[in-house]
Amino acid sequence: MCICYTIMNSPLGELVLTANSAGLTGIQFGTHQLQTSHSTLTRNDKHPILQQAKLELEEFFNKERERFTVPLSYNGTPFQTAVWDQLLKIEYGLTKSYQEIAEAIENKKAVRAVGQANKANKIPIIIPCHRVIGKNKKMVGYAGKEITKKQLLLKLEGVLK
Repeated sequence: MCICYTIMNSPLGELVLTANSAGLTGIQFGTHQLQTSHSTLTRNDKHPILQQAKLELEEFFNKERERFTVPLSYNGTPFQTAVWDQLLKIEYGLTKSYQEIAEAIENKKAVRAVGQANKANKIPIIIPCHRVIGKNKKMVGYAGKEITKKQLLLKLEGVLK
């Protein structure tokens, strides 16, 4: 299956959006991963799913959109997909703790595993792993060591001042 990509500018810097015929498959921060992420990656700025994702992200960054409707195409372990499905339920402007996500998937001892599933999320922003914070309301983990991106997204949504 061919994976197409486009690049867009955002308040977080350049974003690389990837999609297949079924839906959006990824959002990457910066173009530095382009060569290593997919062996059959084709640039296609006119791909309808990529165009929709780009428009919706622009609206989100302009505070004109709170919910995304672009189709998603993600896969992972059953545990990861259960976590990502829960993340999709966190509404704009709200946060949940890793503990609350673990409890929602009926695995209350899996707090660290929830963190690892968040880290494995290939569609950040739209699958809003930035809305997951520490139990003590602290900012912990985002896209590796990109806490500033998490803070910017939560400020945009009005969670942080």
